[in-house]
Amino acid sequence: MPDSAFHLPAYLLLGLPFSCFLLLWLGGKSLNKFAGWLGAIFTAVGLVVSLLYAEPDLLHTIRFTWLTIGETQIELSFRFDTLTCVMLAVVHFVALLVQVYSTAYMHHDRGVGRYFAFIQLFLFSMIGIVLSGSLLVMYIFWELVGLSSYLLIGFWYTKKRPVWAAQKAFVLNRIGDAAFLTGILMLFYYIGSTDFEVLSLKLDTISPGMLTVIGLCLFGGCVGKSAQFPLSGWLPDAMEGPTPVSALIHAATMVAAGIFLMARISFLLTIDAKLIVAVIGTITMLIGAIKAMQVWDIKRVLAYSTMSQLGLMVVAIGLGSWQTALFHLVTHAFFKAGLFLSAGSVIHAVTPGNELHGYDPQDMRTMGGLRKALPITFICFLVCAAALAGLPFFSGFLSKDAIITEGFLWAASYGAIGYIFPALILFSAGLTAYYMTRQIWLVFFGENRFPAAVHPHESPVAMWLPMALLAVLSLFFWFSWNPLNAMGWFLHLVGQGEHGHLGWVPFVASAVTFVSIFLAYRQTQAADPFGANAAMAQSESKTERLIWLRDYSDEHYFIIPFAYITRYLKLFEKHVVDALVNAVARGSLVFGHLIAWFDRMFVDGLVNLTVFSVRYAGQAARGLQSGRIQSYYIVMAMGVFLLILWLVAV
Repeated sequence: MPDSAFHLPAYLLLGLPFSCFLLLWLGGKSLNKFAGWLGAIFTAVGLVVSLLYAEPDLLHTIRFTWLTIGETQIELSFRFDTLTCVMLAVVHFVALLVQVYSTAYMHHDRGVGRYFAFIQLFLFSMIGIVLSGSLLVMYIFWELVGLSSYLLIGFWYTKKRPVWAAQKAFVLNRIGDAAFLTGILMLFYYIGSTDFEVLSLKLDTISPGMLTVIGLCLFGGCVGKSAQFPLSGWLPDAMEGPTPVSALIHAATMVAAGIFLMARISFLLTIDAKLIVAVIGTITMLIGAIKAMQVWDIKRVLAYSTMSQLGLMVVAIGLGSWQTALFHLVTHAFFKAGLFLSAGSVIHAVTPGNELHGYDPQDMRTMGGLRKALPITFICFLVCAAALAGLPFFSGFLSKDAIITEGFLWAASYGAIGYIFPALILFSAGLTAYYMTRQIWLVFFGENRFPAAVHPHESPVAMWLPMALLAVLSLFFWFSWNPLNAMGWFLHLVGQGEHGHLGWVPFVASAVTFVSIFLAYRQTQAADPFGANAAMAQSESKTERLIWLRDYSDEHYFIIPFAYITRYLKLFEKHVVDALVNAVARGSLVFGHLIAWFDRMFVDGLVNLTVFSVRYAGQAARGLQSGRIQSYYIVMAMGVFLLILWLVAV
């Protein structure tokens, strides 16, 4: 099809979610009963349009002139290519399942219409990023994603923690977005355009050093959106929003935007920039995996897992293979969305009808033995967890295998020190298998640890059907017929050539995974598996400091340095700034008292003296006006006598 034929799908893909947003927003609570299904229908139509107009082997571009400044024209461009086709399908499909799930999960909420309106705005923003043909257009929708994620995370705005989490996500993302905007402006300064096609043709006009700086600035946008070190602190706290929002934002849309950006701009990343990207991704991957082994909130474990997996994708991009990063993005979108929705099903099942003091339905230490009461949820969670852990015959195994293989191939050409990256990827994969085994045992195995008032029950079909579909999509054969070779149709679709395959990698990766699962299994045989009872006893006697550590330790590597500086700034303010202000205040007070004394003694005294003199003179003159004529003669005689004396003296 010619490029002109893609105007219609562009209008539909952007217009459908935005129209649905306006409809639900303006309709208010009157559309609460139908909001979920309206959103699902509009999203399903968008999915159909995406599939009908999918031509992954061809590039179609649409351009509109936005501004003309002198001889410079600024265009808004949209493009349809392989990346676009893949992301449109994934985003629409996951968003559709999340909305179907939400019709049951959120049906009791008074603001359900507002909830689905925000989801449609979020979907509109994410589709805009996917369709963007230039960095300028991408930045516009990039900021809209930040706004809509703020609205969704803080959906329960009457509660303090969701509002705080939304503000935290918004602020930390703005830091990354500032770097992103700086890179865009630098490209516009040197090339005069941010269009991806123009950039690919004129990239050689920029010096390698400046190109490295620009690439790292653009990577700053990914650091914020995809929760990379050191801006990853917002991701775990974003779990304060509704659980389906977590599945949408942290599986297939918002956090995926950073990986999508890096895939788009991979052609302008220099070797130095890629190395820094790989280092940042490795740090994030390890921090997320280690943190996931320490927390007890069922959603927070998955949030840290998302952080770790995003780090893995960034490592793949740093190693020069955006194709394998995109592969893992797609597989991760399915099994992580399935895990979040399954976690929501667990939370739904163990939430009592009446609030219990001190009971947290998301705390895994108060679960256990739920596999019998929630058989469907258990199977879905188990399948998706196996994919995340990288077990053979699941999609996550294939995508991780592809990244590990690329790591070893890259290290072979880079040098001995380069093997640090694939080795750490294998280590992180082992940690992933460990904490997922830990989570499955705490939630579904062992003895029942929830209160007697909790009566677990399976979720309705509107909730478990999306979970089941995502679990099925987490199997290997959707991406490759060979369970031990990732080079299936998907990697061929995105342009990954068969430049190398290491047959031993799947076996080594599987061995690491099974050893980690075995170590976790040994923990289940201990007297206090994973230290759950000890941790529960400690949590019941938390001090204010422990609560502070719980709330802020997630981003200690970013917040605490600033807190350290702030402590000394506070001392400086107290002993220098406040002391100076107090000295000025005291000096002003003393000076004011002196001015008041001078005013009383001299200014008021002079005025009072004048008044007294005039009054005394008036009284003296009044005494002469007695009305007796002999007095007047005496005064007149004295006056004449004094006048004569004055004349004689003169």
